Order: sequence, then C-alpha cells, then structure tokens
Amino acid sequence: MDTAARWVIPLADATDEEERFVGSKAARLGALLRAGLRVPSGVCVTTAAYDRFVDDAGLRGKIHMELGRKPFEAMRWEEIWDEALRLRSAFLAAPLPAEVATAIRTALAGLADDEPLAVRSSAVGEDNAGRSFAGLHESVVGVRGVSAVLDAVRVVWASLWSDAALLYRHELGLDPMSSRMAVVVQVVVGADRAGVAFGRDPRTPAADHAVVEAVPGPCSDLVDGTVDPDRWILARATGRVLEWRPGERQETTGARMPLLTRRELDAVLAALHGIESLVGWAPDLEWGLQSDQLTLLQARPITAAADASDPRAQYLRLRPGLRRLRRLAARVAGELIPALDAEGHRLAAEDLDRLDDEGLAHAIEARAATVLRWKDIYRDEFIPFAHGVRQLGRLYNDAVRPVDPYEFVGLLRGEHMIASRRNAAVAALAADVRRQPALHPILRRIAGGLVSAHASGWSASRDEIQHVDGGREFVCSFESVIRDFMDVTYGSERLAAHPGWLLSTVLELASVPTPADHAQFDDCAGFAAAIPAPSAHDLECRLLDAVGPVRHDEAREILALGRLSWRLRDDDTLLVGRLESQLLRALAIAAARMCITGRLRADASVTPAAVPVLAAALRSADVIADLPTPDRPAHPASHRAAEEGSRQLTGQPAGPGLASGLARNIRGPADLALFRAGEILVCDAIQPAMPHLVPLAAAVVERRGGMLIHGAIIARELGIPCVNGVADAVDTVANGEFLIVDGYLGIVTVGTPDFDLERRGSF
Repeated sequence: MDTAARWVIPLADATDEEERFVGSKAARLGALLRAGLRVPSGVCVTTAAYDRFVDDAGLRGKIHMELGRKPFEAMRWEEIWDEALRLRSAFLAAPLPAEVATAIRTALAGLADDEPLAVRSSAVGEDNAGRSFAGLHESVVGVRGVSAVLDAVRVVWASLWSDAALLYRHELGLDPMSSRMAVVVQVVVGADRAGVAFGRDPRTPAADHAVVEAVPGPCSDLVDGTVDPDRWILARATGRVLEWRPGERQETTGARMPLLTRRELDAVLAALHGIESLVGWAPDLEWGLQSDQLTLLQARPITAAADASDPRAQYLRLRPGLRRLRRLAARVAGELIPALDAEGHRLAAEDLDRLDDEGLAHAIEARAATVLRWKDIYRDEFIPFAHGVRQLGRLYNDAVRPVDPYEFVGLLRGEHMIASRRNAAVAALAADVRRQPALHPILRRIAGGLVSAHASGWSASRDEIQHVDGGREFVCSFESVIRDFMDVTYGSERLAAHPGWLLSTVLELASVPTPADHAQFDDCAGFAAAIPAPSAHDLECRLLDAVGPVRHDEAREILALGRLSWRLRDDDTLLVGRLESQLLRALAIAAARMCITGRLRADASVTPAAVPVLAAALRSADVIADLPTPDRPAHPASHRAAEEGSRQLTGQPAGPGLASGLARNIRGPADLALFRAGEILVCDAIQPAMPHLVPLAAAVVERRGGMLIHGAIIARELGIPCVNGVADAVDTVANGEFLIVDGYLGIVTVGTPDFDLERRGSF
C-alpha cells in the first residue's frame, strides 16, 4: 500500500525505522509488543493522517499566520497562549477527511467493544535521550465511541501547538513548522496501583541504582503530581532495597505498609532490565498493576526532564490542573486576599507624621519588606491561580466549539471587582457634573490648576467648590473615591496624591453622551455591533448543554473557579498597588523632612529605590540624602511629524470592531489628564490602577498582548475595538496621528489611507 494512504496501522507494526511516520511513543510501544511484553492493545493514527487533515482543513496557512504575527522571542506568554487557543479552536472545528475518519472507524471495530480507550500523543522526536516532551502534549483517557475518539484525535493533534509545547520547542531551538503528530489509541487497562520506574536514578545516573515510584490508582495521579508516591531505591544488580520512603497521603493513618510487595518490585525491576536489554538504554517506564498483572504503559529514555533546571517543568506549571486550582482558590480567596486587604488598611490608618525620625525610618523599611513579601506571594500563588480563567476558556471552547474563540469571555461579565466599583463611582461623579451645570465651569478651571499639583492644591480648592449648587455633595463623593480607590500607584506615583488627574477624567466623561444617549458611533469613532452579545447566563446555559448532565458539576466548578480567578487577578493587583502607595506615602513624608533641613533637594526623585538612602538619613542628622533628580526626556514619538502615506502595525485581535481617530499616548500618570473623548488610547498596558479612560476611547492599542489582560476585557465589554501585542506601540505611534484600528484582524493602520484622502477631497 502507498505510504501516504496508510492512515492507521496496528500498534505492533510501529517500528523505529518509521518513527517519522508513527512518532516516538508508538515506535517504542510497538517494540515492546513485538518482544512479547504485556502492553495494552492499540492502533496508531499516523503522521500521514495528520498531514492530510491539516492540508484539507487549510490549517497550515493559519498556523503560519499565527506564528508570523511577530517574532516568537518578542511574544509574552499570554500572547502565545492566545495564539495556541485560536489554533486549538481551529483544529477542533475542522472535520476529519472522510477517508481518515473511515480508517479510524474500521480500526476501532477490531480493537474494542465499547471499552474505554486512551488517545495519546506520539509526536515525531518527542522523547529521546536529549529531551523529553512528557506532559506537554495531551492525552484523553476514558474515551468511548467512534465520535468521541475522532474528537480526541483532534485534541491531541492541536496539543502540538499548545503554549507549553511551543515554548519548549523554542527553548530547544526546534522549528515548530517541522513538527508532526501521530496518535496512539489503546484500550484502557485498569490498575489498582501504578507508577513510574527508572533503570538508573535520574539524580545520580553514575550510581548503580534503579528507582521505583508507586501510587494507589492510575498512573496519571503520579504524573500530575496530585498524589505523593511511595519511593524505592534499589540496587540494579541484586534488587536489594537501599531505601524506602512512604508517600504522604491523607487517606492513610497509623503505620504505613509498602504499596508493592517484594514480588511486585521484582517484576518491575525485571521489566526495566528486559527493556534495557531490548533497546540498549536504561528506560523511564510507566506501568500499572491489576491483580498482580504488570502492564507496561510507556517506555522512553531517561532524560534531563528529571533535572530541576529543565525548562519543561516551568512550562508545565503555567497550566495548573483542577486539583491545584482548588487548593489555590482556598488559599488565595480564603486567606491571602483578606490578609492583603487588611494589611493595606492598617498601613493607611497609621499616623506617620507623629513618628520620630527613627520610627519613620523603621516604618519605611518595614513597608518596603512588606511590599517585597507580597510581590513574592503574587508571583508564586496569585499568578498561577489566574490560570483558572484559561481553564474555563479551554472547557468552553472544547465543549461549545464557538465561531469566536473568545466567546467565553462573556461568562466573566458582571464580576464584582474593585476596579468595577471604582469605575462605577467615577461614572457617578461624571453624572453628578452633568446634573449640576453650575459645577462644570468651576471644576474645569480648578482641574487645570490641579493637574500638575499634589493633594495640597485640592485642599485649597474644595471650599470654593462647596459654595456652588451641588458642590458639597460632589466634594464628599470625590473625596470618597480618592480615599477608597485611588490609594494605588501608577508609574511610581500615588494617584491619591494627584486629585487633578482624576478630576480631569471625570470632566471628560461628563462631556460625552452616556451609552443610552446614542444607538451607534459615527464613522470617526467606529460602530457598535449589530447583534447584541449573549448574556453571561445564556453562555452558561450553552456550556452546560454542551457538556451534558454528567459533567454539570465539573463545569460549574470550573466556571466558579474561572470567575473567581478573573475577579481576584484584578483585585490582587490593586491591593498590592495600595501597599506600594503606602510605601510612597512614607517616603514622601521622609523626603519633606529632609527638604526642611536642607538635606534633600526639592526636585529629588523619591521612588521605592530611595528606601535605604532616606532611612539612613533619618537615622543620622549628618547624612545628606543624595537622590537623583527625575529624568524626564522628551518623547520623540509624541512630537514626530506624521509620515507620508500609511503603514500597518500587526498585533493580536483582542476586541472585535473597526474604529478610527487620533492617537493619544499614555506614557505615565500625568498623561491621564490629557485624554479626550473619541481619541485612540495608545499605551503600554491598561492597568487596573488607571482611572476609567476606556469608555472615552474610540479604540485601544496596547504593547502588552493577551486576550485576558485587563484592557482587552474592558474594551470587549464596552464594544470598543482593541488590538494589543503591538511591539513598541507608544514609541511607534505619535500623538495626533490618524489611526484605523481593526480589532477583527489585529491590524493598526497609521496615517490617513489614500482612499480616505480622495473621499474627503471630493466634498
């Protein structure tokens, strides 16, 4: 038979000579079968079937497009996850070629009668002596029925392009475009105990030791790290037990007995020796035991994967499983967030002005240590828990198969976040100004003087405002917003110390129509979607219908974890920002004392880096606080004349829609007050600490990429086009340049297009 037409072959026919055709895993399992070892029966869906599927579905072009948006090394992990999600959705939506589906259906008829199957990856070159892809590609276990197997095959094929697999290939210098995936389909063999075994100890390969690990139940519990194993170190030659460590498992009490008997240990060791004699290298073996019957599930060379320095472990941590997410949810929501919130309130309530110099120095150092401690917690626990949103996205897309791979984001609408409460409070201030026309002129005049002033300027203005109709109520509400929501940092500045920035945003919001005042935008600002987005409730119903009643509890749990992780990923940023703000407050008080005594220049740059200098100066009257002055270079891109013609910048399509307008760069906190309604917001990233500028924008362009970052979510909720992941966006686009933002394709056109010039010239 022609090789190109061999879509499915028996697993026993998979050989090392045809590894490019069957992949590494299938080739090794085939060798074990031919040697008479006990391996679950199965078939191999070859790389020829993968190639036919990718070509027929037009996926090769989509892969080129996604990987070609920008240089891989310039992409953030969130951007890589986004492109992997889009590719996964495309793979799952594409039908298998009829002849490939028929071949799989025929092969399954001779394999099992309604028995559960395991559908596993077998990529070309995925496991060898130099590298291991273990855990980076997907397996789907417990699959029943032809239709479910065909779906699972597409899932495994798509995992070739997962974020973790792409990152690992880049780390190894491998070309992703040359990757190809075969698939192993095997009967699931039950196991009351399972584990892994190494022909040599991976930690000390020179020692003549073998290692066996075992857990109760399936081997996946060990591989996933969800169950702590029993561990034996054995003498390779004699099998003598040199060390045994029982696993720490909650279900065990009292004295522990080993999970494996001496006879069972000998059987695993004999399998290691037999495989090593067969293939010529010490194996890394997965095995299962059921009623004293040892079944071999996989064998590969021992690689650096066991080394803690191997980057594969880091990439696997990027996607914690459901059990780890449960643990993180309990700790983050139940312990860490309340503690972080309480810490911020405690620091804000501390009367630093009453401390002597020694006490203030101590307070500064303690606050700096607190900020560092919480940033470590943020990295180690808050960031991994944020993956709950991605877990939800994968579940929704796999089950519902939506046309829009980001439809699941609608499930996050209405979450009660700190930023949402702040944005509502700012919008309420703008509504107050609209209702009280007498407020507007005095607030506009005061805002102009406050933009470059600190909080002291507001104190001098508040009495004047209170004498205007509605002024007293406005001042009370404004100061509540400052106190409750602006005690955060942005660009090493305390927003609470600059009330003029917030006041300018409120006035600009008050000057534009509310969403209820108009049905659509004009052609300069974009246009609204013709079809209203489905509600979060509608999307939840779609998800539950798609997964079926058997998985309702699982889906609801993942949905709850996803919503919680999305809400807290913003809240934790703002709460850590409050700690940083309180550190800056203490530094500002110290700097003021130094200035009074002439030991610090009034224009010195007081940032968190000043902690040791100011603390030392407070403790000794002889120390001069030598701090640099702020470096405020000109922004050449902001003043660069618009280039002739137009040019295109490519990024990620983060918010659907098409809009045009003039660019406004937000480089730092002071730029917040300059933003005007209808402009295109161009920034490094929309941070949760920023006041609510997005409703004023015709569109958003960000350097930071990712569909699930704050700016993308807010823009999508408001129906505002958004393109992110645009390299050097702020330095590439000048203030005042005309932009067309295409949130469908992820393209920003800079400059007025020729056809638009011709149209304008015709009037």
